[in-house]
Amino acid sequence: MLPSDFWGRIVFILQEYGSSFASGIWTTMIIAVISTAIGCLIGFAIGIVQTIPCDREDNPVKWGLLSVVKFILTAYVEIFRGTPMMVQAMFIYYGSAMVFDINMGMWTAAFFIVSINTGAYMAETVRGGILSIDPGQTEGAMAIGMNHFQTMINVILPQALRNIMPQIGNNLIINIKDTSVLSVIGVMELFYTTKGIAGAYYTYFEAFTITMVFYFIMTFICSRILRFMEARMDGPDNYELVQTDALVLGEGMHTYTGKDKNVSTNSDYRAHKTGNFNRDQREGM
Repeated sequence: MLPSDFWGRIVFILQEYGSSFASGIWTTMIIAVISTAIGCLIGFAIGIVQTIPCDREDNPVKWGLLSVVKFILTAYVEIFRGTPMMVQAMFIYYGSAMVFDINMGMWTAAFFIVSINTGAYMAETVRGGILSIDPGQTEGAMAIGMNHFQTMINVILPQALRNIMPQIGNNLIINIKDTSVLSVIGVMELFYTTKGIAGAYYTYFEAFTITMVFYFIMTFICSRILRFMEARMDGPDNYELVQTDALVLGEGMHTYTGKDKNVSTNSDYRAHKTGNFNRDQREGM
């Protein structure tokens, strides 16, 4: 029997459909995390290609091919940044079935749609992160014989990664929420599950109140984890300066290990400090 009060209905829904909510949360997090990771890889690849120096005078063939590739990548970025993910989901899911006779499953469609959408945003983020690094870093890498790819992997991207970490976290938070649009193609994430639960007893307000809390918990936990990772990448705030050379032996620390193991190489120094000089030493002085 459905309780009449608000909080009673909340408890009733959780007791009856707790496992359904858990399944929706699991699906949402899996899609968001994996798609964000794939989207980051797409963005890094596009960002590296878009920053390849290209001069028509060096090699016309290289310039022509690279110009075509950059044009295609730019078109991809602009189209997927300029259209809603819900429209992209409908276009790709139903269009691939009608035009190419490709019937995507739930997981395949979800990963593909969210990944390519995230990749478009990450491409511009990576490009901006690369351009934010001092050009002297690139010039120095080129001076020691690195090509563009080696420079990006070993010099530029490790530095740019820290600058774009907040945006990577922001994309993850956005994807956790935007997986709800996948309900239009039948992906059973948290929003889709909630609609079914709410329709069973017509408790839309109560069911979506629970869902709103779950979304907040997911995004809050992920944001705290990402903040912790950013702090770890920053390192300590204070650094201890080395006052002595670690390669120089300290006073009274080294003992001669020849025939007489009790004779220290710093014996004259200690004798001078303590005043214990023998006659030969005084006469020599």
